[in-house]
Amino acid sequence: MMLTRVRKLSLRNKIFLATVGVVLLISGVIALLARGILVNSLSRELELRGTAIAQSIAERGGGYILDKDQPGLVALIFDAAQLGERKALVAYIFLTDNEGHLLAHTFIRPFPKELLDTRNPSDSQESLSRPVSVEGYDAVDISVPIQEGIYTLGRVHVGLKQSHIDTLVGKLRLTFLGFISLVVVIIFLIALGLSGYVVNPLSKLTKAAESISRGRLDQPLDLGGPPWNPVECPAYGDTDLPCWHLDELGPDRDLPPRTCDPCKFYRKRSGDEVVQLADAFANMVWSIKLYRHRLRESEERYRPLFDANPDPFLVLDVSSRRFLDANPRAQELYGYTKREFGSMTITDIEPPDSYVGVQRFLQDGGPGDHVLYAKAGHVTRGGKGIFVDIHATMAHYRGKDVVIFSATDVTGLVEKDAQLIQASKMKTLGEMSAGMAHELNQPLNAIKLGSDFLKLAAENNLDLPRERFQQVAFEMSAQVDRAAGIISHLREFGRKSELIPDAVDINTPVRGVFTIIGKQLALQNITVELDLAENLPPVLAHSNRLEQVLFNLVVNARDAILSSQRDVAEIGIRSYMEDGSVVVSVSDTGCGISPQDMRKIFEPFFTTKRAGEGMGLGLAISYGIIKDYGGEIQVGSEVGEGTTFKLLFPPSQREAT
Repeated sequence: MMLTRVRKLSLRNKIFLATVGVVLLISGVIALLARGILVNSLSRELELRGTAIAQSIAERGGGYILDKDQPGLVALIFDAAQLGERKALVAYIFLTDNEGHLLAHTFIRPFPKELLDTRNPSDSQESLSRPVSVEGYDAVDISVPIQEGIYTLGRVHVGLKQSHIDTLVGKLRLTFLGFISLVVVIIFLIALGLSGYVVNPLSKLTKAAESISRGRLDQPLDLGGPPWNPVECPAYGDTDLPCWHLDELGPDRDLPPRTCDPCKFYRKRSGDEVVQLADAFANMVWSIKLYRHRLRESEERYRPLFDANPDPFLVLDVSSRRFLDANPRAQELYGYTKREFGSMTITDIEPPDSYVGVQRFLQDGGPGDHVLYAKAGHVTRGGKGIFVDIHATMAHYRGKDVVIFSATDVTGLVEKDAQLIQASKMKTLGEMSAGMAHELNQPLNAIKLGSDFLKLAAENNLDLPRERFQQVAFEMSAQVDRAAGIISHLREFGRKSELIPDAVDINTPVRGVFTIIGKQLALQNITVELDLAENLPPVLAHSNRLEQVLFNLVVNARDAILSSQRDVAEIGIRSYMEDGSVVVSVSDTGCGISPQDMRKIFEPFFTTKRAGEGMGLGLAISYGIIKDYGGEIQVGSEVGEGTTFKLLFPPSQREAT
């Protein structure tokens, strides 16, 4: 409890009380020691004085005793008792002979017999002292022998008043205690002033710190020394100029020469620890002012760019996933106010299962990273889906790790791309017409033969065996299913894709391509080798768009083989995993691509075919489709040896449908 109270005291009271307590303790010890020494010394001095009086009488009284001069002896002791200040000290003087008979005394009344009751040994040669009580008062009896040669004639008794001794001791005590009290008062005042001297700067620092914590940095700091004018600092007025002391820049850096050395603001005066603390505090305040000024200037410089940027800009807290800021264009695009954005997270505008976007960057990105995601799917207020190109970067904003990203609305561009892809798909359907006609012609011929056989049997009234009739009927039904499957596949291929991709088994579009043009390739004496790995993870894409890409690659491979003079005519398609990516490759033994054409093959409208055989959009559209799915397309080719296209896709976390 006491320790708790002491902790709650102010520093000034602690210093004051501690100093006074120590002084009082030392003074008390000194007083006790001094009192004993002084009182004993005074008592001893008075006894010595009484002994000196008695010895003086003994030296002079011997003659009177031998002469039996009683009047002279009485006169002697009266003179000795009344001399100077002795009358205040001496209570009585009397002399006795060796037998203890009273010879003379200074009492003006009958001699008190009790003084003779405790006589000292008459033959003692020493001075003796003993306390006595005479007629109601106390005294100290000092006895000295009267010597005459080798003979002792008697003893002199001098009584010292105990009251006078006590009075002198009391005066001595009072004087000493007064001195000690004066010392304590002086030290009290010194402690009071010292505690104030120590605590006063600290109190000012405390008030200044409280004011600074409330944001008032411009108030004058009365901490000693002349006031500082921040405008005089070159680094304060020019943020491009580093502060050599605060930024800790080395001289080996490629920066302007030092202009702040010696710095007139960052300094230390000579003085005690309080002065050093005040200067350190002032330097801290100065550094806060400087960085705050730089921060304010930076915000004034870049805030208009943020607000007036035509692209939507948003700031997202990495830890909480909540939005910290949004410029007016972002509020316009997504339909939320800045206040509403403050209570939203990234999942409110971006689907959690999106394979590209800010959430993926939050998982994969690190401090200082930058990323570009094309055609990420976002949702505006009311549930409308849009596509945005996201430029995101990790940064530090207002003391937090954030992601600052722009979301450029490319929904219109995506829709136009879809239209272009759809148009290209229709063109592909046209190119597939020959193969489709052949594929459909085969089941139709089989159905025709079967139906003609049944018709002939009916006209000739033939009795067909049941097994034979059942075989013909089953074959016709199977050919009808095959024709329906081809038509259904064509319808699925020609269907306009949704904007949101699905999880697709990469082997499905590969097989779909050869369902349509497999027979046509066989008729052109081109061997197709399929090496498709099973149980591959799905990729997030559109099946018919991937089929369109593969169809373009296979058709280009076919054309390259037909234009080549080589005897080997093969197209190989493989699917496999490589470094975590799902890969499908298309290889041919065609004429190959020259190095000068290799750089242009993905450019729109670039083609090496003759006029009327191609527009040069197939590979350009295929490239865009692969990039939309987060994939890559790689090409390897040797002139006269053939070409290999590799399509690499990131695996999807969703199951294939």
